Amino acid sequence: MNEAQDLFSLLRQSTDVDPQAIDAIKRTIAEGQDRELCRINAPAFASKHGLDEERTISAFLHAARVGIFDISWNVLCPGCGGVLDTNATLKTLQKDEYTCALCAEGYSPTLDEMVEVTFTVSPRMRRIAAHNPHELPLAEYFRQIYWASGVDLPDEDFAKRMEAFSLEDIELAPGEKAVLPIQLPSEFIIVFEPVTHSAQFIDVKGEPTKERRSLSLVFDRDHVQNQTLEMQPGPLRISLENRTDTRVLPAVFIAGQALHDILGKRRPFLTAKRLLTNQTFRDLYRTDTLDINQRLKITSLTFLFTDLRGSTALYERVGDLSAFDLVRAHFQVLHEIVAAEAGAVVKTIGDAVMATFATPDRAIAAALRMRDAMRALNDKSGREDLLLKIGVHAGPCIAVSMNERQDYFGQTVNIASRVQNLANAQAIFATRAVVEDNLTADLLHRNALTPVPHEVSLRGIEREIAVYTIP
Repeated sequence: MNEAQDLFSLLRQSTDVDPQAIDAIKRTIAEGQDRELCRINAPAFASKHGLDEERTISAFLHAARVGIFDISWNVLCPGCGGVLDTNATLKTLQKDEYTCALCAEGYSPTLDEMVEVTFTVSPRMRRIAAHNPHELPLAEYFRQIYWASGVDLPDEDFAKRMEAFSLEDIELAPGEKAVLPIQLPSEFIIVFEPVTHSAQFIDVKGEPTKERRSLSLVFDRDHVQNQTLEMQPGPLRISLENRTDTRVLPAVFIAGQALHDILGKRRPFLTAKRLLTNQTFRDLYRTDTLDINQRLKITSLTFLFTDLRGSTALYERVGDLSAFDLVRAHFQVLHEIVAAEAGAVVKTIGDAVMATFATPDRAIAAALRMRDAMRALNDKSGREDLLLKIGVHAGPCIAVSMNERQDYFGQTVNIASRVQNLANAQAIFATRAVVEDNLTADLLHRNALTPVPHEVSLRGIEREIAVYTIP
């Protein structure tokens, strides 16, 4: 208990952590049910407790940094929402493809919607059942370990809800064998084992039979899926053998409406993409993100580039010391705005800034605030010293590790940089992918801004692209 108090005291010393979020976290650790402390969905936690989402994510990151939580990076099946793989860090996410046995589909992982980031209370703070997952009852194993935090499972009567689509289930210790007798209904049946992610599909149709049939299934780490079998309704004896060194939990499911209903309800979760574009995460974890040989795909990320126009003339005009102070003040303002709009500064190059945002609208909101902030700084000095060029583009990219820090690579990055070079100090330049985003369009409409399109040629880009001036 004393250690817990010490860790929370340390957490409260971080001046940028929301005290309300800390109070909610501390209260949940003290009073919450075990399942509330396993793989916590930070956006859902914020919604439940009436907290600001970004500040809540920041609080969880700080809490994990001091040892209150363990972070988990979970590879998800986009179909059923199952966790296909879990990692203590993003560095160990190395596979090019993952297969979901339950959905019988293979997926190439992206950081957008296929990798979630969750927080589990550290055993130092409180022991929970999920710290020993192989002791969880079957329903809780599915709730806390197999299905991701984005599947909005019911808080109450979850085990009873599972009974609506479960025919039978059994627990097998390492090396144990058992026989499971069932009566096959005229339904599509799945014999699914969530520890080894093994599945056997049975398409039950035709005339019922009284003939007793047999099926043998072996659970190991090598054979996770068998071909679909066709059977008639009637009695079936399933012989099961556990050849792993852990407990397995085979269950016989009816792949009907009850199963689809429980998996169909989804909620937002903290994606790896969103976390990588979070300034608090970059500040706290810095190089402890990607392995130098990793190349992780992101389907869509928004890049914002800025640069000061005429900075060389600025140093000549006002002198090195005054110019340095102005440039430093401009950097501080830009960093604050990027963080406030849920983005992250990737790097600065001379007087330029490269920042990322999970969605285009947040980048445009940041760009508008940056332009206003530079005008305010210029008004304060009485001179047009800070002339900021801004370019924004969104698209696919690859997250990489370069020069001991997380960075991004790809044509989207190149285009964003080129678009910034087109801009002047009076306007923001953005591509069609940005301005045609629905949230961006709403933002511009609310600010009575009408983007002006024009086709441009960019160095190194073969085709002309549509670039919009935001006046």
